[in-house]
Amino acid sequence: MDNLEFHRSLTIVDGHCDTVLDLLGISFTDKSMTKRDFFQRGRGHLDLPRLMEGGVSCQVMALFTDDELVPVAKAHTWRLLETVEELWAAKKGFVPALRVADIEAAKKNGQVAGLLSIEGGEAIGGEKGGLDELRAFHTRGLRLMGLTWSRPNPIAMGVSDSAIPQAPGGLTPFGKKVLKEMERLGIVVDVSHLCDQSFEEVLAVAEQPLIASHSNSRALCPNRRNLTDAMAEKIAATGGLIGVTFPGVFIDPVPAKVSKEGLFAHLEHLVSVVGPDHVGLGSDFDGFTAPYGVAFSSPSELPWITGRLLEAGHSREDVAKIMGGNWMRVLGKVIG
Repeated sequence: MDNLEFHRSLTIVDGHCDTVLDLLGISFTDKSMTKRDFFQRGRGHLDLPRLMEGGVSCQVMALFTDDELVPVAKAHTWRLLETVEELWAAKKGFVPALRVADIEAAKKNGQVAGLLSIEGGEAIGGEKGGLDELRAFHTRGLRLMGLTWSRPNPIAMGVSDSAIPQAPGGLTPFGKKVLKEMERLGIVVDVSHLCDQSFEEVLAVAEQPLIASHSNSRALCPNRRNLTDAMAEKIAATGGLIGVTFPGVFIDPVPAKVSKEGLFAHLEHLVSVVGPDHVGLGSDFDGFTAPYGVAFSSPSELPWITGRLLEAGHSREDVAKIMGGNWMRVLGKVIG
């Protein structure tokens, strides 16, 4: 079995993309953007043809609210969720993932499973009604939530309001209730975008595996959205994982130095810190732009990572874990 054949045999999971916004024609950098068709190869980073070309079995679809939409975050998030439901209803090879068995079935049937994530907990609102809203989103398929998107919200403080070391402010009392309810429902807790203090306070409360769906190594790139080695070790200690991410700003502060090899260096460093059982992929496709540097431009390029891991001497067993097996383990533990 050659490397490409091996790659296609794997269950590959990408833990984060922002493509749903593009499908609605929402762009915060290009106001002339129009809707695009998920089922046709086109602009942007990600669509179903390129997911299939890259061998992806499960794509986590983030429902993201930008700053200007925070006042209507709840309604905006429901609109994004309904957009994904329309993709599932089209029955063109993209199917819902509510549990691990759905991903396994999609792989067997030559389909791609979509798993719903919320990026930024302001989508559920605050203390009044927020837990009910979380339950409603779960009923409609939510299986992962990033507690913040950088800015502060009723749940926690994000990285944009804390330098390194962090400013005062972490997980709120309401945030603790949200975290416990997420664990009760079976929603994976995502710590990407939390400030360092929030991160530590989440660790003190969490009882299920935690994930950083799209974060790299702060030791290699001193961006506060990246993780220190100690943070990575603490995530691994919960049984969770870190999804290495592709935006250039998290790979190298110099855009001209951003490359596939640069991203691979982050992957290798994280594996050296936490081992091959706690690293996965979290591309952030359609969530970054070229001025910051681009290592990968679409899922079609994912076989490169499999080949590069093998070339670096990793066993096929460990490569299978990194490319998706670790995600499957964590999802199995939390969502069933």
